[in-house]
Amino acid sequence: MAEEPEDPIQRCFDASYRRLVGQLYAVCGDLTEAEEVVAEAFARAVASRRTFERVERPEAWLRTVAVNVARTRRRRSAIAERLGRRPGPEVRRDADLSDDRLALVAALRTLPAAQRESLALHYLADLPVAEVAETLGVAVGTVKARLSRGRIALAAALTTDPLVHGGSRD
Repeated sequence: MAEEPEDPIQRCFDASYRRLVGQLYAVCGDLTEAEEVVAEAFARAVASRRTFERVERPEAWLRTVAVNVARTRRRRSAIAERLGRRPGPEVRRDADLSDDRLALVAALRTLPAAQRESLALHYLADLPVAEVAETLGVAVGTVKARLSRGRIALAAALTTDPLVHGGSRD
């Protein structure tokens, strides 16, 4: 049996890196971006080792940092796009991702960022509403409203039945 690493950051990395990347993939809509923001969160943990070692819930701390890094990148990217400096991100197809997962991420990308973050953290990261609120720095009621509106928008984005969209079977 392999020994558990003594370094708390390495232990946390080993235990939660893949899970965090999966959660942030749903938030970002891009696997490469998700890997980068999670890596940045771990880099910040290393840079703030003393703070990180005192954190009660290290994975939650890393998730919050990663979500904030993703938000900052999204804002900067939006500004750059408005200035015509570069195109938007392309979704990378990963062999490990099912068609359903790719469809879900594509549908999530159509939602406003606040709804996408709330849905991803609550349903994909399986966080309780209170922890989603804490991670995003908003009130519990705000998260509940975002989840409600987000579910409706996501259902519409994922529905392919023409009758649902006012069409006919003829």
